[in-house]
Amino acid sequence: MTEREKLQLSYELAFFPPRLNELWSRIRIGILTNREEVGELLDTALLLHQALPDRGYGSQRALARLAQYQAHARAFGMVGFLRSIRRSLGRNNPVGSVVPGHLVRDIGLPPFDRSFVTR
Repeated sequence: MTEREKLQLSYELAFFPPRLNELWSRIRIGILTNREEVGELLDTALLLHQALPDRGYGSQRALARLAQYQAHARAFGMVGFLRSIRRSLGRNNPVGSVVPGHLVRDIGLPPFDRSFVTR
């Protein structure tokens, strides 16, 4: 998996509920292949929910999009769910308190509709 694909997946795990539910289902039934890599993706996803950086980010548009994602994710309880999944994988180490600037990218999420859930 390339760095770009990892970042895209981290954004989806952080802000796209169907993707996180899909991962949780895989963990629960035991078909997860690389627990360490998944743990790192979850760490990054949780890090994306931290305070926005005051410098070092790519663009104002990317920063605004991340803020919007953070606000909308609160309605789905994504932060608590991410923490619970991390705990189930034995990852209790704290993540940073600020999103690193290099993670602030203008990344789009898949459309949020039933077609994703039923595929």
